[in-house]
Amino acid sequence: MDFLFICPVLLALLLSRGSFADLERQRVDSGLEIYKKLFEVKRKDQMNALKNLIELNDINQQYKIIDIMLKGLFKVLEDSRAVLIAADVPPDGPFPRDEKIKDAYSHVVENTAFFGDVVLRFPKIVHHYFDRNSNWNSLIRWGIGFCNLTGVFEQGPHSQVLGLMAQELGISEKSPDYRNPFKTDHSEFFPSADTFQKALREEEKRRKKEEKRKEIRKGPRISRSQSEL
Repeated sequence: MDFLFICPVLLALLLSRGSFADLERQRVDSGLEIYKKLFEVKRKDQMNALKNLIELNDINQQYKIIDIMLKGLFKVLEDSRAVLIAADVPPDGPFPRDEKIKDAYSHVVENTAFFGDVVLRFPKIVHHYFDRNSNWNSLIRWGIGFCNLTGVFEQGPHSQVLGLMAQELGISEKSPDYRNPFKTDHSEFFPSADTFQKALREEEKRRKKEEKRKEIRKGPRISRSQSEL
């Protein structure tokens, strides 16, 4: 599984949502209960994509993919928040019926949850980007608050992801018994400090080279009138 395959898959997950066509026929369920079923399906897709990212076992590739993925995720989150705020949608209100608002609602819930998964499995990489971006901090704080009121995370296997994410990011105070559930059982998700710092240095060098190339391309050009003199 390589970078060119995994990255488009992850980005597609940020914008996709399940089709409501079949489940909407089940009139017995409320809109929210229908969405919860679709949310479970989406979460399985997210877990499979995350598993592929973990199995790369290459921190340099993981670093690049997570960089691209987070930029896309927070762009979707920002746009979706704007839609929900403009429509004055309360997170604890009735599940929206309008398709545009429904999309925004699902994007917020699903991307907030997925960000929590990434944070808990790749905390060093995520902190490297997240801690220096106040806009992302504001967006995820809003996202966590919104999700906590939806009722989607009240029960089931995803009930703890919001709280664990908030503690890992320092958004909420860590409880005395807090621990990242993936740190002990999956040590391969946490590369050593030396390995991680080496990867960061290599990535920074690569970025600086790219920036220099861009500057050279954008460098001063001799105008036609000057060249004719």
